[in-house]
Amino acid sequence: MQQRPMNNKTTWKSAKKVTRDWYEFDATGIPLGRLAGAVAKYLIGKMKNVDFVPNLDMGNFVIVINAAAAKLTGQKESYVELNHYTGYPSGLRKEKISELMKKNPAKVIVSAVKGMLPDNKMKDTFLSRLHIFVDANHPHEAQKPTKITV
Repeated sequence: MQQRPMNNKTTWKSAKKVTRDWYEFDATGIPLGRLAGAVAKYLIGKMKNVDFVPNLDMGNFVIVINAAAAKLTGQKESYVELNHYTGYPSGLRKEKISELMKKNPAKVIVSAVKGMLPDNKMKDTFLSRLHIFVDANHPHEAQKPTKITV
């Protein structure tokens, strides 16, 4: 019996050939966790199924509009707190998520998306491509973002 030569070759995507697209999410009426999970998936680039390489930065740019209209389900407004430690003794600062949504809704969405991203060196790189706007106006119309519904 004759052996066939092995012709199976794996093609590997290089970092130079990555194309970064722009996507736009409308947060109106969408639960915060569901929105954060979808945004994280696009920031990482996991929706590029065939071309996705886990050790390369394959991510895209993501725009979130109407951040103030994102919704918290259940009783999360009354008991969820975001913690921040200043680094000094007795430096733990707690703020209720309902107060923070009124004051700075972009900070709440960044915190939720940050929790959905992998804990590695690329987390800050992914977050640098996230653009959040409180209302529907944003300065990135020239990039022609693709609208995504969650």
